[in-house]
Amino acid sequence: MRRWLMLIPLAIFLAMAGFLYKGLYLDPTELPSAMIGKPFPAFSLPSVDGGTPLTEADLKGKPALVNVWATWCISCRVEHPVLTKLAAQGVVIHGVNYKDVNADAQKWLKEFHNPYQLDINDEAGSLGLNLGVYGAPETFLIDSQGIIRHKFVGVIDETVWREQLAGKYQALVDEAQP
Repeated sequence: MRRWLMLIPLAIFLAMAGFLYKGLYLDPTELPSAMIGKPFPAFSLPSVDGGTPLTEADLKGKPALVNVWATWCISCRVEHPVLTKLAAQGVVIHGVNYKDVNADAQKWLKEFHNPYQLDINDEAGSLGLNLGVYGAPETFLIDSQGIIRHKFVGVIDETVWREQLAGKYQALVDEAQP
């Protein structure tokens, strides 16, 4: 009877080792999001350029990337040229300037070019909170009805766009065409 009791710690160790081993092969950019398949959260926030307030209705009509960015985000500076290139190629991109000083955001967009068709000023972070944002940069793919279809955490570079996001975006564009 005592021999079985000695196997319990071994069984616990093997279970924990298996769990940790499996974790070595998980993709850290694949953070789960409760927002997938749900409408973009309701909001009414000013635009970075100071125009009329924007709402979730303004995001509808065409599939788009919704990029959460900030001037304090070093990674956002790295991905910005790629987003600018994608926008020049016709990819619809909207920005959410997250927990940032609006004057800094305006200066950034003037200096580095503005790839965003709409740019939402989320200075308090309320929209980011409703989206479940962990930090910047994060990018959501939405369909033409404003439903969130995919979330990507991290820098969008040429490889990420080509291998992970371009196909998903094109599928949403194809789906939206009559």
